[in-house]
Parts: sequence; C-alpha cells; structure tokens
Amino acid sequence: MNRISITPEAEHLLSVLKTSFGELVFHQSGGCCDGSSPMCFQKDDFKIGFHDVCLGTISNTEFWMSGDQFEYWKHTHLTLDIVKGRGSSFSLEIPTGFRFIIHSRLFSAKEIQSLEPIRYRNEEDWVETAQKLKLPIAGHSASIVPGISSFLAD
Repeated sequence: MNRISITPEAEHLLSVLKTSFGELVFHQSGGCCDGSSPMCFQKDDFKIGFHDVCLGTISNTEFWMSGDQFEYWKHTHLTLDIVKGRGSSFSLEIPTGFRFIIHSRLFSAKEIQSLEPIRYRNEEDWVETAQKLKLPIAGHSASIVPGISSFLAD
C-alpha cells in the first residue's frame, strides 16, 4: 500500500512543470505560512534533511515530508491535488494560477499492515552532498563527522 497518490489534474500540472524545469521533488515541511502545503522544487535546488521522510514516488517524483510533520500524518493516505488560486510559497506551480494541495484520509487497519516502508536520507546521501560541497571527508562512513552514525540512526 502506498502512502501518496496523485490526481490526474495534479499529474498533468506536474508534467507541464517537468517540461519547463526538469527533474522535480515535493516537500511538505509543516512550517509556517504555506509550509504545511506541498511544495514543488527543482530536484537539485532543494536539500532534503536527514530527518525528512520519503513517503514515496508519484509520477517519477519523490515526495518528502519533514519528520516532525510525518508524525502527525503517518496514519493517513495522502493524495496530491491542485486547486485554482495562487499560494504565497516558493513552489514552482505558483505562477500557473494553480497550487498543489493535499487531501488525506485515515488508513484502515488492513492498509496499515501492508504499507510500503518509508525511507530517510542515509549516510551515502550525506557523503554525496559533502563531496558536492567539497567538505573534508576523512576516510569513509562515521569518520566523516564525529557522531554522524548515531545521528543518522535517530
């Protein structure tokens, strides 16, 4: 059972955005203002945090949520949709006159038993990011930054 799905209308808008911007990613932070709305970014323009949770992939686009926000939403199936109107976020769809929204419903007890596993950023992601940023890497694994293995285990 997947945790996230997309309506045909949202999928069409996502396709239009991919044509203009290339590979994309969704993130829902739960922050202030429009932060609790799903936001669409170019994949390389948004940095996924170590405590962010990947709920799944919709139309070949990952959907991430902050770990704190996920604690509130972990018992729900989310559907990405669009509505007419302009939000006040930095999400890529804002100039189109539409904005992404989430519809949710609680999972049934049977669905909870068959949920796909969530995933977090892992140490390999961190190493890749550190290399792109040209941060010093001493050896491999936990020696990158003291305590990173215990941090990632949280």
